[in-house]
Parts: sequence; C-alpha cells; structure tokens
Amino acid sequence: MIKHVVFWKIKDPTQKAAHAKAVKRALESLRGHIPGMLAIEVGIDIGYDAQAEDVALYAEFADRAALDVYQQHPSHQDAKAIVSLLTTGRRAIDWEA
Repeated sequence: MIKHVVFWKIKDPTQKAAHAKAVKRALESLRGHIPGMLAIEVGIDIGYDAQAEDVALYAEFADRAALDVYQQHPSHQDAKAIVSLLTTGRRAIDWEA
C-alpha cells in the first residue's frame, strides 16, 4: 500500500475559509472515481497553530501503479486545476506501508 499526503496554503488569506472548502470539495469529489484509490480524506486546519498549513490531503493507494493512475486520471487533473488556482506552497510525501 502507498500512503500519499499533501499540504497546501491558501493563496488569498481574505478568502481562506471559502477557498479551503472549495479545495476540499474538489479533492473529495475523487472518492470512488480513481481505480486503486483505497481511501481519501481532506482536512481543513482548525487554526490552532499559526504556522500550520491550511488544507491537507491523505490518500491510500493499492500500490505504486495505482498512485501513477491517480496522478494521470482526468478527474484528478480537473481537481488539481482547481486546487492550483487557490493554493500555494504544495508539500507532499509518499511512502509504502
């Protein structure tokens, strides 16, 4: 299994809540549409730590091939376009579990 975690900052701090919700909706719309995606969860920071990122994605994939399918899948590309418009500072990590 591959675990995939990504963090972002929202570009426009005056629209943080609305844009974070839009990012969450875009990413969660992938649930059930990507072959080999076993789980997906998107969280919006609660504001406890001023240095925290704003949005986090946690996803699990059956294997590396499923992660590759996800990266190229048209639904992911659509979600990625929305996320890219609203966020900055993408940080990611993938590992085998």
